[in-house]
Amino acid sequence: MSKSADQIDRAILRALQQDASLSQRELADQVGLSQNACWRRLKALNESGLLKGSTARLDRKQLGLDLVVFVLLRTRHHSAEWLQKFRRHVLTIPEVVDFHRIGGDYDYQLKVVTEDMASYDKVYQRLISGVELDSVTSYFAMEAIAEGRPLPL
Repeated sequence: MSKSADQIDRAILRALQQDASLSQRELADQVGLSQNACWRRLKALNESGLLKGSTARLDRKQLGLDLVVFVLLRTRHHSAEWLQKFRRHVLTIPEVVDFHRIGGDYDYQLKVVTEDMASYDKVYQRLISGVELDSVTSYFAMEAIAEGRPLPL
């Protein structure tokens, strides 16, 4: 964590990770600040880049997004041009909710969230049609034990 973020900043960030819809008054009360002091800290956290907006967490099952797939990719290509093309291609697939370059036997890991196996197959076909890949291995989640946990502060 940033050296400039003190305990109060961390308390603000923890509270917002739990519920970003808190009013400034509720947040100020929760962290023991006046509303004005809380507002100034929120403004500074935004300006520093520690706060990157706020989003809503959705219940994927209620939305019919029942299948979570972890996709491991291996490639023979490592040029800057290929990498740029690959990143652009993957980022056009909305079902890819997480995208990481990793070390080890594979080069990339994707987290795909979709309705069912037929929907995943469409994602898979789009993925492999855009760039040449050496191998694609998919692991299907049977249960989400913890998803979208807050960052440890």
